[in-house]
Amino acid sequence: MSLTVADVAASREFFHTHLGYQVAMAADGFASLTRGDAAADIVLLQCGNEVLPPEQRDQQAAGLIFALTVTGIEAEERRLREAGAPITMPLREEPWGERLFQLTDPNGVVVQFVEWAAQEEPAQADEPAQNEAPAQLEEPVQSEEPVQSEEQPAMHVITPTAENVTESPNARMTGLAAPSRGSEQLSTWTVAMEAGQTGPEHVINREQVWTVTAGALDVTCDGRTEKISAGQTLVLPPDVLRQVHAPEAAEAHVAMRADGVASVPGTEGTRVLPWAQ
Repeated sequence: MSLTVADVAASREFFHTHLGYQVAMAADGFASLTRGDAAADIVLLQCGNEVLPPEQRDQQAAGLIFALTVTGIEAEERRLREAGAPITMPLREEPWGERLFQLTDPNGVVVQFVEWAAQEEPAQADEPAQNEAPAQLEEPVQSEEPVQSEEQPAMHVITPTAENVTESPNARMTGLAAPSRGSEQLSTWTVAMEAGQTGPEHVINREQVWTVTAGALDVTCDGRTEKISAGQTLVLPPDVLRQVHAPEAAEAHVAMRADGVASVPGTEGTRVLPWAQ
């Protein structure tokens, strides 16, 4: 999720201190935050950042509610209250069974914790009286069609929204298929780069397939540079240092296994790709 805020450092400290987020990547006016669980990754962008389209630069994440589902909501509220977190709506339960409370970060982003009240188990039917014969069961009707023993996987249609867009100083990524959006094995996304933009040197632990759909990209992989033009497809092997440069405005479609992570030379650990989660 990408949030445009007035003070990136204040929101970054809020999410780190109270929600356990770690900084995966940061630059002037930009921070990418992640957690090692199922919580959504967060990208913070400085209001007015030139990487944003002109019509979005002055928009801020006011009125947004970032909802997290938790287990043991009373203990979570008590922990945050004792830690001095800015609880702006105390714990309450709605008539439909939703239990929730809210925090508000220094930039006005509302974080809502949600837990659903346990549903009552249906009452068990009374057993027949001792002298009462149990009801007779009819012979099962044989179906002409075989019964499916397992539920068939559902088909998913994915429509990208603004929440699926991640802006960085080097490119704009729009998430398509991902585990959070219905896929199990693959992640796909689009990359848009302005003329002259260059991504950082990095390594991905999974094979990637890039298809350039507009413009052209210069891709350097293991010391070799290839120009990939619109209509061409590039297969990037795993665990090899690569860098992408846009000599002209370009767009590409990318696919890889959903468990792919990145690493950057000179830094420790790996980093998830928020748009592919």
